[in-house]
Amino acid sequence: MSAFDLTGKLAVVTGARRGIGRAMARALAEAGADVIGVSANLEESGSDVEKDVRAAGRTFEAIRTDFGDPAAVRSLGEDLAGRTRPVDILVNNAGTIRRAPAAEHTHADWELVLQVNLTAQFTLTRAIGKSMIARGQGKVIFTASLLSFQGGITVPGYTAAKHGITGLTKALANEWAPHGVNVNAIAPGYIATDNTQALQDDPARSRAILERIPAGRWGTADDLAGATVFLASDAAAYIHGTTLPIDGGWLGR
Repeated sequence: MSAFDLTGKLAVVTGARRGIGRAMARALAEAGADVIGVSANLEESGSDVEKDVRAAGRTFEAIRTDFGDPAAVRSLGEDLAGRTRPVDILVNNAGTIRRAPAAEHTHADWELVLQVNLTAQFTLTRAIGKSMIARGQGKVIFTASLLSFQGGITVPGYTAAKHGITGLTKALANEWAPHGVNVNAIAPGYIATDNTQALQDDPARSRAILERIPAGRWGTADDLAGATVFLASDAAAYIHGTTLPIDGGWLGR
């Protein structure tokens, strides 16, 4: 059996409805995992991500959860942690972004971004991670960002949250690695998704971004597929607390 084979595993992917989350769910299914997709607006049936997973011959369950609602996230964690079939892989990909100059960045936007991008991630991981520790195995993958390393422009809440994700990845890895649980993160570069549409539509910003990327192109959601499967698999058994940039070489500049 290949070290990358995920047959028989159950993966939870948050923010799975589209973009990066959908690509991650599809990649995990193609590697053999059954998938529970979670998103605020995920269709109960017939979603694109469900079609992807079922086309790979795996089972799919849709759960709709608003990550901006702390009580809903706690309920989701209790539900998933209490099931007979345990979660083997947790991909914390749900996220949101609010753009405004720091001096005009509202408190409401700050709180929403921190809740969705950081607090909800910890709440869900704490619940599922506890059962992983008890079983002595499990994989947790966070979606970090280039703004886990840099400051960005007009996204102070997002930057603070993504720096927090990198720190949380290390903190959980320090505690959980001895129990057989791998906690790591993927930091996407400039990926062509809805979240970056404003940047893609700004000719000056888009040109400046492309000029700095050694690969010479925006990334696609599918560029994250291989790393997701790798970190979810036995091939990454000795990798703990790492944030892996997938950025076309951006940080190398």
